[in-house]
Amino acid sequence: MSNTPSLRIALSWSLLAVAAGAGAAACGGPDGHPLSAQPYDAAQQVAFNGPGENRKAPLDKPLEVTAKGDDGRITDVTAVDEAGHHLAGELSADGTRWRSTAPLAAGARYTLKVATENGEGAPGARTLTFDTAPAKKVLKVELGPEPGKYGVGQPLTAKLGAPVTTKAGRAAVERALKVRSTPSVTGSWYWVDDKLLHFRPKEYWPAGATVTLTGNLEGVPVGNGMYGTATAPLKITIGDRVEAITDAGAHHMTVKRNGKVINSIPVTTGKPGFSTRNGTKVVLEKSYFVRMRGTTVGIPEGTSDSYDLPVYYATRVTWSGEYVHAAPWSVGSQGYANVSHGCVGMSTGNAAWFYENIRRGDLVTVVNSLGRPMDPFGNGFGDWNVPWDKWRKGSAVLAGTRDGATPADGARLRPQAL
Repeated sequence: MSNTPSLRIALSWSLLAVAAGAGAAACGGPDGHPLSAQPYDAAQQVAFNGPGENRKAPLDKPLEVTAKGDDGRITDVTAVDEAGHHLAGELSADGTRWRSTAPLAAGARYTLKVATENGEGAPGARTLTFDTAPAKKVLKVELGPEPGKYGVGQPLTAKLGAPVTTKAGRAAVERALKVRSTPSVTGSWYWVDDKLLHFRPKEYWPAGATVTLTGNLEGVPVGNGMYGTATAPLKITIGDRVEAITDAGAHHMTVKRNGKVINSIPVTTGKPGFSTRNGTKVVLEKSYFVRMRGTTVGIPEGTSDSYDLPVYYATRVTWSGEYVHAAPWSVGSQGYANVSHGCVGMSTGNAAWFYENIRRGDLVTVVNSLGRPMDPFGNGFGDWNVPWDKWRKGSAVLAGTRDGATPADGARLRPQAL
């Protein structure tokens, strides 16, 4: 049979660039008729109707591919930019039309591949490239934490330079923020507010894991006319699983490394009216010396509860001022009574040991205190106090899906009814 196609294809934009498509050899067509060794090239049948040579495609107009004639149809269309983002689209049930259903990426170069079939089953193919206009409004993203080694409880963060409020925009941001862990984990992003996301695994990071966060947001539309910008990737490593569990009722802290108890320390926690928060916290920072004053937590000077003390070996777990630290003035109460203003106090020797054996991202949990629960957000990392099913609901991608599901990227071809 002839290799000349009977199918006519038209695109709604003028031709920007055309290149011959390549395909694998086929075994045979209908009724055993042999097919050509490769798809036919529809050089005169494919065009982009648009801004013309050396100009950029506008961001607010969809792509459309149509098949002309009665003896052929479109079988597949893919549009991918150089960052690997697929442009979502819908193919009509009869194969006569494909139309993009999502905004184009800004400042991107797309490769559009169209596969066709004529009335006798012969395959055709065209590959076209085009560039899109740059963004006028951009969304900057700051990834955290800074590179380094952390404990198994360390969340990842993404701070946005402007609010993203729509579900579609949030989903686009989440999909572009790629988290890869070796060993692999099940995890999810959670929208703390319109400008802040946290990522954590379902369970803690595996000890010894390597975690990479890549922000593939450049040119990605996120709503309100904004497009993402390039973001440098972030890599952290995870140390041993170190957990410090303070039983405020028993006045003791138990420290574990990889599930094995390595120390038991007598402590004092917050006295009535200043009770230490219950729940799991994540180590934020460590300071050899901190000057602690009651005025910083609302205690007036000159009152019976006021204080101004030099404190050593201070391990911080909340931004409001809760630490694990040396408290030589309360050694007589450690192991017996709670006399602090909310911190976990211990002897200088024990505090020095704790300081040397703990790192950012390690877990510090308080149980059996009269204090209120640790805030999930805003006062450090209380992320682990949010149950996993509730955490998933904070995702614009996973909310409403079953646990373990991997949502489609939304770029697959979907049949469209006439």
